[in-house]
Amino acid sequence: MGLLEGKVALVTGGTRGIGKGICALFAQEGATVVFTYLSSEDKANALATALSSNGVEVLAIKSDAANFEQTEALINQIVEKYGQLDVVVNNAGITRDNLLMRMKEEDWDAVIDTNLKSVFNITKAVQRIMLKQRSGSIINISSIVGVQGNAGQSNYAASKAGIIGFSKSIAKELGSRNIRCNVITPGFIETEMTETLDEKVVEEWRKSIPLKRGGSPEDVANAAVFLASDLSAYVTGQTISVCGGMLM
Repeated sequence: MGLLEGKVALVTGGTRGIGKGICALFAQEGATVVFTYLSSEDKANALATALSSNGVEVLAIKSDAANFEQTEALINQIVEKYGQLDVVVNNAGITRDNLLMRMKEEDWDAVIDTNLKSVFNITKAVQRIMLKQRSGSIINISSIVGVQGNAGQSNYAASKAGIIGFSKSIAKELGSRNIRCNVITPGFIETEMTETLDEKVVEEWRKSIPLKRGGSPEDVANAAVFLASDLSAYVTGQTISVCGGMLM
């Protein structure tokens, strides 16, 4: 369909799971895609090569979105190479689950830095080029846990809730320059990480979901394509749940 033809998109944490699914669909829809990774350079480059088979350019760059200086360098590198940056998907994220009574300070800090501070870093760096362009779409990946909380995930829930409040504020700050900022809150998405879980536990989760299945990275990617494309030109400051009805 080519919904993203002519657009340059950045996806943080793009080598697996939801990020990988978004990169694949963005490339399929005609975007030039840059994605970041922290380790496994060979794996990242292999993915970039595979996705480039669609006839579009896909570039992997090693960069830590939680690091302010690295983020500035990343955005500068993209703009120098392509002259534009139209779509940003802040997807980088980690978990360090534990009950609050057992949670270490470093586990709190690591999750907040990777999941929330990274969104600040990327958005602050990218707003310069988007303000100059007078256009852009910023898509932040949160979670239904950021809306309803979850025992043993206070750090993760805080980071994901923070993304929602941050995004609504940025939508108000930058809307007059035609820069949109929206949030996707995935539910139970089946990725490489969930493959290690006990199948009986996973099946119980599926049964509790109104649509009776776990989501796929492609389900989230479809929402990201909508928000990245001109189909959503009048959508900003919104939170779209991709959760099979878990959150109502």
